[in-house]
Amino acid sequence: MEHIQALLEQAPELMMAYGLKVVFAIIIFLVGKYISNVVKKVTTKVMTNRKIDQTVTSFVANLAWAVVFVFTIIATLGQIGVQTASLVAVIGAAGLAVGLALQGSLSNFAAGVLMVLFRPCRVGDFIEAAGIAGVVDEITIFSTKLRTGDNKVIIAPNSAIMNGTITNYSAMDKRRVDLVIGVSYDADIALTKKVLTDILDNNQFVLKDPSYTVALAELGASSIDFVVRPWVKGGDYWAAKFELLEQIKNALDANNIGIPYPQMDIHVKELPATK
Repeated sequence: MEHIQALLEQAPELMMAYGLKVVFAIIIFLVGKYISNVVKKVTTKVMTNRKIDQTVTSFVANLAWAVVFVFTIIATLGQIGVQTASLVAVIGAAGLAVGLALQGSLSNFAAGVLMVLFRPCRVGDFIEAAGIAGVVDEITIFSTKLRTGDNKVIIAPNSAIMNGTITNYSAMDKRRVDLVIGVSYDADIALTKKVLTDILDNNQFVLKDPSYTVALAELGASSIDFVVRPWVKGGDYWAAKFELLEQIKNALDANNIGIPYPQMDIHVKELPATK
């Protein structure tokens, strides 16, 4: 009873002492979190004003936020009474174990650094990587955010992107549209070629330089196959492809040039009647 009585008498002092520490710890955490967000915004603004690549800007801004936030956590724990020096020592001693446990995250971080340094893709590029095709919206410390053509957002680990093949469709200003047009063996080759070249000469998307290619490529099993390879601007690729296919079909029909399709001949053999 005497011990409990002593604790009750000291309760106000203990609450005052530790309560203030907790209050100050909360204030430090909130202020630190606010400062980390400000640092991220300022870093982004400064690098954007200096016209630094958006990919690098996003990565550095996220890294700066993470560094300030880690220091905020350490300062908060120190205010509560946790020995931060001992904490750092423990973290250092446990670094190997943590590294093994978080090797996936560390590999994602390393891959993110490599993506920023070597820039296989940038924000705004349309890429195909890790089995995903989409526009790069953001490259963060651990992951890359992609937006697909049907407006879905997919977040892929950086390591999955860097460890595979990256196809960057936006890296070059011009792209070639590769079409294979099969026509009937009864078709006039010279007329067919003229129809195809006329379409390319008058199409709004086809570039004059480099020049297009129209050539007889193969004598197939049921068709004569022409390759049609015009060059277009990268942003016009799909619009050009869709329009060319429609124009080619209409032009071939207008000139009575048949487009064959797979057919199967069935031969019925009459067997002699059995007695």
